[in-house]
Amino acid sequence: MKRVIPGYYAAWARADRAAVEAYVGDPFSFTSPYDDHIDRDEYFRRCWPNAGGQESFDVQHVLPDGRDGALVLYEAVMKNGKRIRNVEHMRFAGDRLRSVEVFFGLGPGEAVTTPDRW
Repeated sequence: MKRVIPGYYAAWARADRAAVEAYVGDPFSFTSPYDDHIDRDEYFRRCWPNAGGQESFDVQHVLPDGRDGALVLYEAVMKNGKRIRNVEHMRFAGDRLRSVEVFFGLGPGEAVTTPDRW
């Protein structure tokens, strides 16, 4: 886990697909506000076009869950200058990612808006 987390994000920022594929296990599940438990093939189909859009990832906190995973808080600086801050729950099978569940956050200075229906 300690080796995989920084390596995965660094490979993603470099758009090094071979390295990312080496970290992502099979079977694999990816969930985000846009993706509901998609498998490994669909993850690369949908998500890979975004690889390399980041200047950097700054992993700020890693909180192991005491089993086979960890919560990871990171801030990424995008190539367009925008900053994003997310939390991901990563689960592992050995040194391979078994699942990633992404919780999107706000960038610095962004305001929270709520839909009218709330």
